[in-house]
Amino acid sequence: LDRLSVPPPPLQAAMGTAALDLLWTVLLLPLLVSGVPTEEHTSGEVLASSPPGRCRRCCDSEDPLAPAYAADESAASPSSLPYVWPEVRPYINITILKGDKGDRGLLGTPGKLGKEGPRGERGPQGTKGDKGQGSPGSPCQTRFSAFSVGRRTALHSSEGFQPLPFDTVFVNPDGHFDMAAGHFVAPLGGLYFFSLNVHSWNFKETYVHVMHNEEAAVILYAQPSDRSIMQSQSVMLALAPGDRVWARLFKRERENAIYSDDVDIYITFSGHLIKPEDD
Repeated sequence: LDRLSVPPPPLQAAMGTAALDLLWTVLLLPLLVSGVPTEEHTSGEVLASSPPGRCRRCCDSEDPLAPAYAADESAASPSSLPYVWPEVRPYINITILKGDKGDRGLLGTPGKLGKEGPRGERGPQGTKGDKGQGSPGSPCQTRFSAFSVGRRTALHSSEGFQPLPFDTVFVNPDGHFDMAAGHFVAPLGGLYFFSLNVHSWNFKETYVHVMHNEEAAVILYAQPSDRSIMQSQSVMLALAPGDRVWARLFKRERENAIYSDDVDIYITFSGHLIKPEDD
């Protein structure tokens, strides 16, 4: 029994070796298991396996060929990431750059006149002004003069010069036209306007002077014709007080005449003061 319970020395040596191998197996098994590459299926896709002996992290690069140290350095050093420069847009506030108002420039050349616009409406009547300071004029001073006379009878010239008298008065308020002499006498100096109208006689010459004192101022003339027509002449004269204005016929080689009748008046002579000399 003692021999059977105690193994021989060689057998003891073999059993000791086997127990030692089993102990190493138990100790190295976790290391072997951790080093075996594993595959995990997510959503039907197979992830790339990590290099042997290295765990794969979610922040690692998907490129299996990328060196492990590059991922480690990029993860460990945030300063190695690329820096994006912000976009700078300059803005200038014009209001703060506005300077003081400058001096007024030189006046430019005037432009062309524009078209005349329509006449505006008449404005309201203004207030009455103050009475003037001038002295009143003389009540006897005459500031107006006018006349208009006519002739109803035809007249033939019988000599070289023949005054033209008048027998009808239209206007002669102050008697400045002398009906007997057939002359207008200026009451004061100034500018006067005169008009003479006659009717020519057919087949006879018409030749009449408007006289200023003794000189012919203007001539009314019509050649002989088979028709008798109206003729007229007008003139403006500067007269001194007492100057005379009248009309006369002038006979030359031909017979000179003017026509009229007892029904109608064809011969008229008129005049009026336009502006006194002292105005």
